Amino acid sequence: MHHVLLDQWSHRTSPLHARDPRAKIVALIVFLVVLATTRAYAWLTLGMEAALLVAGVLIANLPIGGLLLRAMAVLPFSLTFGVVSWAAGDHVRAIGLVEKSYLSTAAVLLVIATTPLPLLLGGFEALGIPRLLVLIAQFLYRYLFVVSEQAQHSRLAAACRQGNQQHRRIRFKAATGAVAVLFARSYYRAEGIHRAMMARGFHGKLTALKPLRFRTSDGLFTLAIAGLLILVSTQ
Repeated sequence: MHHVLLDQWSHRTSPLHARDPRAKIVALIVFLVVLATTRAYAWLTLGMEAALLVAGVLIANLPIGGLLLRAMAVLPFSLTFGVVSWAAGDHVRAIGLVEKSYLSTAAVLLVIATTPLPLLLGGFEALGIPRLLVLIAQFLYRYLFVVSEQAQHSRLAAACRQGNQQHRRIRFKAATGAVAVLFARSYYRAEGIHRAMMARGFHGKLTALKPLRFRTSDGLFTLAIAGLLILVSTQ
């Protein structure tokens, strides 16, 4: 599962992992703004922005191939709009659209892969994002693992019953029934988790085990990234 792998990457140790989530969020926003305002035919600027992302992946000690491969998940969507622009005769815009969407996805994945999601959501809340939105994201993150675990159990049970040797039509009916069972079991499992959270004193906010601390090095990191991006955008 992609989300499980990204969660494992986020618990590694590197200079980028050690930065405060707020510093990385602000740096990400600056990067996305600079990337969005970069001209589609400014190949040198786009190349420098891509090099900056690659440098971040290397500093974070992440598998560059794995991260860039997962960033390709956005290509089916961006390629669709790129083909439309290409067909309309705007070839430069089509290529720039695909490049920018891919680099944006890679930048977001880099931040997620270097920041545990609870800390990342805490950083968003500290920057003024409404608590309700942060809480919904936290619950989605927690229950995503519940659904994933139930899906793996259902798949193992189907394999033990030799479901792969059945007729295609029978397998389709079994799959539809398995989806219903999956969400039913996930619902009851999530309900049990919610009752356990209430028993432990949950009052509408998930308490972070590690409080956020914005150090001087985090401020210098943000300023350095912002300054470098502004300098790149002038090329």
